[in-house]
Amino acid sequence: MKNQCDCIILAAGLSTRMGSWKQQLPYQDGTILDASIHNALVHCERVILVAGYQALELINKYNSESRITLVTNPQYQLGMFSSIQCGVKEISSATFFITHGDMPCINSDVYYLLDEKFKHLNKKVLFPGDRIATGHPVLFSNELQEKILQANSHTKMKQLLKECDSDIGYLGLSSEMGILKDIDTPDDYHALKLLSSG
Repeated sequence: MKNQCDCIILAAGLSTRMGSWKQQLPYQDGTILDASIHNALVHCERVILVAGYQALELINKYNSESRITLVTNPQYQLGMFSSIQCGVKEISSATFFITHGDMPCINSDVYYLLDEKFKHLNKKVLFPGDRIATGHPVLFSNELQEKILQANSHTKMKQLLKECDSDIGYLGLSSEMGILKDIDTPDDYHALKLLSSG
């Protein structure tokens, strides 16, 4: 069952380590980014897709999708947190997820499991994993919306969250659910293709 929460998907980066733009690399019946969006929309009502590098290509591809809100970060080279801020500006739900466009292996059940756990926690942030190995997507209360927006754009999310450590929870999930698997390098992509063909 779909939840009314939004999911921010970050797809603004340069893909430097890949050597080519990874968001639109072929995967399954579409692309890496297509799969990441699909997995989020199984549970979430809306994806807020943050574009930067090659933004026009994403706009042309996804702009007509009713459940995708496209946001462009003109300062994407400042780093990931500036893209997070662009997405957070658009949040209209009581809770929201943040994840990456290069994580196509996240099992859609992860969104549901985090959402259900969050309802019974008195926390503002919920990570899949533990303190040693945290994954994505991360679930936030909109109580943190203003804190994120007021922070310096050069901030790291880890720095910001250190200030509210007692408000962070963890849900132990298997890495087999794709919570740690991002596609950063040609070797990562090769392994992904082998996995999908097997």
